Amino acid sequence: MNEIFEKHFSEKGFNEQTLIQKQTFNQLLDGQSVIGLSPTGSGKTLAFALPLLEKLAPGDGSQLLVLSPSQELAVQTTDVFREWASLLKLRVTSVTGGANLQRQIERLKKKPEIIIGTPGRVLTMVNESRLKTSDINTLIIDEADELLTGETLGDVRQIEDQLPSDLQMAFFSATSADSLQNIPDLFGVNPVTIDVRDEDQTQGEVKHGWMVTSEAGKLKILRKISHLKHFQALVFFNHVSTLEKVAATLKHEGFHSGKVAGHQVQTDRATALRDFKKGKLNLLLVTEVAARGLDIQKLPAVINYDVPERSINYTHRVGRTGRMGETGFVINLGNDHDIRNVKKIGRELNLDMQSLVIMNDTIMTTEASKLIKPVKKVLINQNVETKSESQKQVNKLKNSYSQKIVVSQNTEAPKKSKKHSKKHSKRKGMRQKNKS
Repeated sequence: MNEIFEKHFSEKGFNEQTLIQKQTFNQLLDGQSVIGLSPTGSGKTLAFALPLLEKLAPGDGSQLLVLSPSQELAVQTTDVFREWASLLKLRVTSVTGGANLQRQIERLKKKPEIIIGTPGRVLTMVNESRLKTSDINTLIIDEADELLTGETLGDVRQIEDQLPSDLQMAFFSATSADSLQNIPDLFGVNPVTIDVRDEDQTQGEVKHGWMVTSEAGKLKILRKISHLKHFQALVFFNHVSTLEKVAATLKHEGFHSGKVAGHQVQTDRATALRDFKKGKLNLLLVTEVAARGLDIQKLPAVINYDVPERSINYTHRVGRTGRMGETGFVINLGNDHDIRNVKKIGRELNLDMQSLVIMNDTIMTTEASKLIKPVKKVLINQNVETKSESQKQVNKLKNSYSQKIVVSQNTEAPKKSKKHSKKHSKRKGMRQKNKS
């Protein structure tokens, strides 16, 4: 890493590079094609940004192209690149669907050194000769397991066909896929695979659990969760129609929630995401693709309103919480059939999952709630000293079984009442007599 980057790296409070950043740096700097696999939240964007930025020459045209699966991830990646590129006087622009086309064309005329975009819009710009490809020497496929499937695979291949033949390529993802094994056949390159998923230690403690409920009960749980203090969650849906219905209901009832879905205008999506990151919204309702790769610092929880169908989808969803050593919660909602499916996914991913409840303004395991109830009865019948000890027991149980991301506790022992004078006692007795 050059001295300018080292200084900025230190100023941002980073002590050292993550495992994926360390192990891919020299290969990318030397022009090697790479497949980089590491857990969500382990710093993959900087893993390819830092070494590749060092290779670029200011003023030599567009040299680096990064493809992302969603507008949100492309914009997020652009922000990361822009911060570091500015230190070297390099320019970055984003080219995404849903944004103003003419404005993007005008920015491309200035020949920025780095272009970050979604495959569909990038392909349009290339086919219309708006994006000059002759100087591009590196192509990054971010969230490669997502982009190298279905229609987007065709778009990526068409883009790659129009780039120089001596192209360096890099593919980054949190999960592997069959398409990653076929890269030599698909693109004619032989990348070195760097997989640090089993060794990486950047993820914090994330607790996984479920709440059995009906379809109508899911909305009731969201209402309850919305009232918890200092609590935020990304809420995942399998279908846009369900998301829209729930979003409309929450908005009508005055809850602080927003949505990010593929059919929305980009400005609306960007506003909702920005408000959520600023803490103005408690819940952000999202679909699978819209939230792919999003980095939301210190996100307390992920809620699967609809249980994902595959373990790979579960991995990417829950990777939004517990990033960079932070703690997190994953709450899966559904009926008995849904919960059986999520338990199966838990076994595939070797996750410890437990039944959850909301109690005393806290999300905790069902087992913990059973232990707390008897203690509450003790509080009513014992003296102040014993109450104090019992309260400590309650707090200890809560800390053991519930996540420290939530909220005010309402199990404070009742205060000892003051003794009344005979006059007051007499009046109190009279009131009781009248009530009887």
